[in-house]
Amino acid sequence: MAFADSCSRPAGASKGSDAAEGTRKYLLGGNWKANGTVASCEKIIAEFNGAGPIPANAEAVVGVPFIHIPICLQSLRSDVEIAAQNCSLTGTGAYTGETCASQLKDMGVTWVILGHSERREGFGMAGEDSELVAKKTKMALSEGLKVMICIGEKKEEREAGTTMDVCAEQLKPCAEILSKEDWANVSIAYEPVWAIGTGLTATPEMAQETHANIRQWVADNVGADVAAAVRIQYGGSMKGANAEGLLAQPDIDGGLIGGASLTLDFFNCINAVPSP
Repeated sequence: MAFADSCSRPAGASKGSDAAEGTRKYLLGGNWKANGTVASCEKIIAEFNGAGPIPANAEAVVGVPFIHIPICLQSLRSDVEIAAQNCSLTGTGAYTGETCASQLKDMGVTWVILGHSERREGFGMAGEDSELVAKKTKMALSEGLKVMICIGEKKEEREAGTTMDVCAEQLKPCAEILSKEDWANVSIAYEPVWAIGTGLTATPEMAQETHANIRQWVADNVGADVAAAVRIQYGGSMKGANAEGLLAQPDIDGGLIGGASLTLDFFNCINAVPSP
């Protein structure tokens, strides 16, 4: 049996009908990072599978470690899509240790998370810069994956009032390399670095202001039509306790959720989306 066939998805709770035409469907992404064992993965899969329906105006995705992609494809409910947390800039070939977008697509993965601050800062002498993130994004899109592009400022940049300068610098290479058609399969995940894994969270008003500024930047640099359609997720210690206030904001279209996505609290975030 082909590997893709062996990873066919089980039936899950119904998503219901699509959100109303002309609205942005909420995108709730989980990022499990480098966490979990086979046993803990099986436990959270069982909990997610019994968690009840996903609202019709919400889309759920979990970004899992490469080694746990097969078990999630085989066992996780079919209305929670699977994302990889990274992919290479290469195609297939003599690239030891790399995992390329076409291989992920072949397995049944539908999304990839790119440009996370932990990769921008922590890998290689200078980390992954915005040019590399843009090139990876274009490669992933060309192979049929959808992409969550992560951007966001550090604490000192927020305090210096340069949040949008940082976000614009991170988005500019994507605006230069992606076509308007490409943007239909892109989400922007705004993650203030100072709020990732710290327990600190931007207030809904702070997050909304930055999301609105990002949307305006996309309108000015890509197109008003793309800006109106692109989903902008908030990442930075989103959890069930604060998700409702954040998701109520007009320019916050979901979340990219870390620690809470390793527990049933992920479904508290999903169920916090406003009613259509």
